[in-house]
Parts: sequence; structure tokens; C-alpha cells
Amino acid sequence: MAEHPGPAIRAARSRAPMTLRALADAIGVSVGTMSAVETGKVALTTDRLDAIAAVLGVRSADLLDPPPERAASAVPAGDLPLWRRFDELHLDPALRAAIEVFTEFGYHGATMRMVATAADSSVAGIYHYHRSKQGLLVTLANIAIDDLEWRVAAADSAGDTPAARFGLMVEALTLFHASRRDLALITATEMRSLEEPERHKLVERRRAIQSRLEAAACAACADGTFGTADPRETVRAVATMCMALPQWFSPDGPVGAPEVARDYSRYALAMLRFQPG
Repeated sequence: MAEHPGPAIRAARSRAPMTLRALADAIGVSVGTMSAVETGKVALTTDRLDAIAAVLGVRSADLLDPPPERAASAVPAGDLPLWRRFDELHLDPALRAAIEVFTEFGYHGATMRMVATAADSSVAGIYHYHRSKQGLLVTLANIAIDDLEWRVAAADSAGDTPAARFGLMVEALTLFHASRRDLALITATEMRSLEEPERHKLVERRRAIQSRLEAAACAACADGTFGTADPRETVRAVATMCMALPQWFSPDGPVGAPEVARDYSRYALAMLRFQPG
């Protein structure tokens, strides 16, 4: 086979839906081994591939030669502006494992041993690069906010009117929460688990993004493009709508992230009572 079936296995597991641990238990391997299979680090025998396919309710052939993915956008990725492109983040194995474990068990339910197992490493190996579980969470939260900040700022600068700027920023916000689903979900739900002063720093950075959206909305109200009487409260509702995306959006669903982002931008403009012309 030309490519390792790991990514296809992970996609099929997400569609099932089934946790990594449940699949590992079903075929009698460790979570670390199953994680290594999905990341292409462990070769698969035909018998094990057949066992995985049976548990997931798919054909082995579909894991070896998955059907073409639905196009994420009508525009070739290379032609998209950078803030609309979501290349894979360069994360070390511990961070990737932490995302997986925190998503499945929550921050407080997770242990460094779980992270080490998912990373196919030892606990000492994880501590060599990350001083604590809190350190993993802080690093992931900062990676998320860094990625979101520059995308929203770039979308803001791409608009030629306040209303256009607002619509593009909502699109960027939506794309991030759909395309970085697990990372966005951890950042949103585990903010309460961050210790000071890191929690305060992250809250302030999120407020700065919110303020950027509010500034564009208020400017659009001032020039008569938006007709809402309370732009700040409406923008908060829009932001909450976008942040809830990771709870239901699936990349394997019938609608892709670009389509959802365009819809959400349109919904947001309607909520602000957009009055073209």
C-alpha cells in the first residue's frame, strides 16, 4: 500500500464515534500502541487491520484505500489567504497526546501517565520536556490563542469597510473553532483549570480579540451599515455561537468548515441587522 492506513483508521474511529481507548481495548492493545498506529508509527499486520475494521464497522479495503475526501473548499488550498488555511500544527508527541487525553478525560481526569501512554513514551520522557500537566495545558492554550489571534487580525485587515471586516473576522473565528476543534475545545472548557497568572493572561488575550470584533461592529453601526441598538451584546452572542462549534462540528460531516464559516458569517451579519447600501 502506498500510504499507512493510520489516518483512515482515525477518521473511521471519529465517525463511529469511538474513543481511542475503546478501540484499543476492543482489539487488545495498549492506548499507546493504538495511538502509534493512527499516527503511522507502527506497522499493521493483515489480521490486526481486519480486527480494527471489524470493530469500526468498515471494510479493510476502505482503510487501505479510503474514498476521496469531500473537497473542503472550491478554491485550491494554495490560493487561499493564509488565515483561511489550516496546515497541521507542529506539536511534539507529548502535546499531541495531551490533546487526545484532555479531550477524552478532561484535564482533571487526565494523568501524566495517561499522556505518556498515549505518546508511546515513559512518564520520565514526558517530564523531560514538560514540567507538569499544568505546563502542558498552558502550552496548548498559548498555541491556540497564538493561532487564533493572527488569523482574526489578518481577516480584520482584509476588509475594506467595518461591516466587511466584521464578517471576515467571524469567518476566521468560525474556521479556527471548526478546523482546530480539539484544541479549541480544550482551551474553552479548561480555562478554569489554568492557574494564575497564566489564566489572567489568556483571558486578557481573548478579551482583546472580542474587542476587535466589537470595534468593527460599533463602527458599522456608526456608518449606518448595522442597525442593531446593542452591538456589543450582539457580538458577545456571535462569539459564543462560534466557540460552541467544537461541541458539534465534525470534519467528516455533510458540511465542511469553509461552508459553516460562510454560514456563520451570514448569520452574524443578520444578527447585527446588516443593511447593505
